[in-house]
Amino acid sequence: MNITQLFNIANLFVLPFWALMILLPNWKFTRKVMESYIPFLPLAGAYLYLFVTSITPENAQALSNPQLADIAKFFADETAAATGWIHFLVMDLFVGRWIYWQGQTTGIWTIHSLILCLFAGPMGVLSHILTYWITKAFSSSEKSDAIVQDKATS
Repeated sequence: MNITQLFNIANLFVLPFWALMILLPNWKFTRKVMESYIPFLPLAGAYLYLFVTSITPENAQALSNPQLADIAKFFADETAAATGWIHFLVMDLFVGRWIYWQGQTTGIWTIHSLILCLFAGPMGVLSHILTYWITKAFSSSEKSDAIVQDKATS
C-alpha cells in the first residue's frame, strides 16, 4: 500500500464514526461503538507507521527545536504531510468523541459542535465550550426562577 492509498483509507475510515455521532447520536449501536477505543487503534497504527517512516536524522533534529520554516519544509514531504493529516484525523475524532459523550451525559446539544470539529477541530471544541456555558447559564437561571416561583406559591 502506498502513502496516497493509506491517506485515502484513513480519510474514509473516520467518516462512519462521525456519521454515527452526528446523525444517530442516541442509537444504542452508536453509544456502543463510541464507548470503545477500538476506532482509534487503526488510525494510531497508521500514524505510528507514517511517523516512523517519515523521521530522518535531519527531520528529528529540526523537529527537536521547531522553527516555522523547518516545520514547513518537513511537511513539504508527502509522507510527513500524510502523517500530520492522520494526526489531525485521530485527534479530531478523539475530541469529537469527547464532545459526543459530553452531550450524552449532560443532554447538551452537540450536533453543531461535532460538525465543526469534523471540519475544523478547534472550532468544534470552542463551539462546544460556548454551548456548554450558555446552556449552563440558562439552566441555572431557569432553576433559580423555578425556586422563586415555588417559594412565592408556598
